[in-house]
Amino acid sequence: MDYLKLNKKAWDKRTKVHVSSKFYDIEAFKAGKSSLNEIELTQLGNVAGKKLLHLQCHFGQDTLSWARLGAIVTGVDLSTEAIDEAKRLNSALGLNATFVADDIYEFGRKNKESFNIVFTSYGVLCWLPDLNLWAKTIYSALVAGGEFHMVEFHPFHDLVAGESYFPQAEPDIEDEGTYTENCDGTKSTMATWPHSLSEVINALVSAGLSIEYFQEHPYSPYNCFDNLKYVSGQGYQMILKGQQVPLLYSIKARKNN
Repeated sequence: MDYLKLNKKAWDKRTKVHVSSKFYDIEAFKAGKSSLNEIELTQLGNVAGKKLLHLQCHFGQDTLSWARLGAIVTGVDLSTEAIDEAKRLNSALGLNATFVADDIYEFGRKNKESFNIVFTSYGVLCWLPDLNLWAKTIYSALVAGGEFHMVEFHPFHDLVAGESYFPQAEPDIEDEGTYTENCDGTKSTMATWPHSLSEVINALVSAGLSIEYFQEHPYSPYNCFDNLKYVSGQGYQMILKGQQVPLLYSIKARKNN
């Protein structure tokens, strides 16, 4: 199966919906609102003057938010529709970001640049069949001493939802809508892969990266799952049998040589 063709078609379709959604609120973003959350802002700290590679950047709001904070950014995404929109936003905002439409594995094979930071976040890993190759792509893109930062949805939630936790060779093929409020019920066929926490960590370590920080979080900034409740000042949480469910995890890793 050509999962790249399948998922690219789905994300091209999703992008057209997302750009007109309240969830992404492009007009507020153009007016100066950052799309970044406190978790990643705190974790990355001062990015001014640093070269930052954003993998699976969608249509570039986070990428351009980092650029507004002074980073020299490159965003990569499989969807040509998303990258075209990212380029339009970049031009409208008068920023100097670089955007590349490519599968991140193929980008990794061709890339000759080195970056101080590689960043990725929120719902990215399920689209990747090979985390070892993903981690090697990150390692190769970093300068010596460079940092990898990720904030991702916790796979425990997938288990609670009745989906696989442990990795598998073959993808799950499902017809899905999208997560923004303006989804009209139209669905696309998508291929996704489950990835356990141990698989993620072992892939990064095997590639040569040193894990400096790993944290699990009971709150999400996004109301994108069923049965979430908002807690003022914290975000959205899920309670299962009286206990909080981990909704996010974050990792910082470093290339030491």
